[in-house]
Amino acid sequence: MRNRVIFVLFVLQISLCTWAQQPRQKFSPEKFDQELREYIIKEAELTTQEAEKFFAVYKEMREKQRALFGRQKNADRTKPASEEACMKAIKERDERELEQKRIQQEYHNKFLELLPASKVYDVLQAENRFHRHKLRQWGGGKVQKKRD
Repeated sequence: MRNRVIFVLFVLQISLCTWAQQPRQKFSPEKFDQELREYIIKEAELTTQEAEKFFAVYKEMREKQRALFGRQKNADRTKPASEEACMKAIKERDERELEQKRIQQEYHNKFLELLPASKVYDVLQAENRFHRHKLRQWGGGKVQKKRD
């Protein structure tokens, strides 16, 4: 019995040491964008010409969205001091979220000028699946339970 305990502890220690020595990768926006691009091309079955046209417009959309995300991030740094300021912050947040949807709608229409609707649909589905996959991957594959 004692030998089993020692063996289990030994294996556990080796496992922990091995895990601790694995290099931690930092997030690379370039790598993320490249993986997203490859995934969308594969899943939506875009030709080289379609992908070239599509991703030029897609990049424009993402830049506009990132600018709004940055404004939201800056706005969320500190809680406003008064009720009036909180009300203003809520209204400004709502307006930024509506602007995000307007940008999305504008660019979805541009995508439809470049690609058939079925491929645009496949692109949007692939983008969602990719993001969900990455979130699961970064979370260690665990499903987070909602806390009450």
